[in-house]
Amino acid sequence: GLRVQCVPADLGCEEGLRRASAALRELLQDASFNRLLLVNNAGSLGDISKSFLDLNDLQEINTYFSFNISSALCLTSTALRAFGARRGCSRTVVNISSLCAREPFPSWALYCAGKAARDMMFRVLALEEPELRVLSYAPGPLDTDMQLLARTRTGDLGMRQNFQNLHEKGQLIPSSVSAQKLLQLLQEDSFPSGAHVDFYDI
Repeated sequence: GLRVQCVPADLGCEEGLRRASAALRELLQDASFNRLLLVNNAGSLGDISKSFLDLNDLQEINTYFSFNISSALCLTSTALRAFGARRGCSRTVVNISSLCAREPFPSWALYCAGKAARDMMFRVLALEEPELRVLSYAPGPLDTDMQLLARTRTGDLGMRQNFQNLHEKGQLIPSSVSAQKLLQLLQEDSFPSGAHVDFYDI
């Protein structure tokens, strides 16, 4: 009984965001749904070869934050309006976060700022909508293409070496393992709404 609907959309541009939002509104009109689980995972690293002082292109900065913050806000708002509070139904919003939301990483000013802003944004949502379940989940250092970029393109040499060490020592986490921990967390449903929970905390 699993139904999958794929909607290709570039969330970094207005047209893509409109397309995704329209698809969400149409899908969530279905009155037979009794649970909404929205996972905000779309995101990017930005140009991690640059230091803070190299970031002076306003268009580059605005484009980054539009994709990594604004699109998550718009899509979440759209989904929650389309799937309003329904008797006997539950609504959960997950923000895929990062240690970078809490700790500064040299050369990662855009990424750290974006993740911190998203965490706070979803904390506000949890405060405003107490009937929602809101979670910011930091999945740990995943064995993905993002880590490949981290260990080859990070401008700060010390940080780049740290990422290379994680890879060489086999300390990267398979995505499926982290996803299973997230599912466990959601099933137990014991976290305070708006909480930031790290893979290593579970």
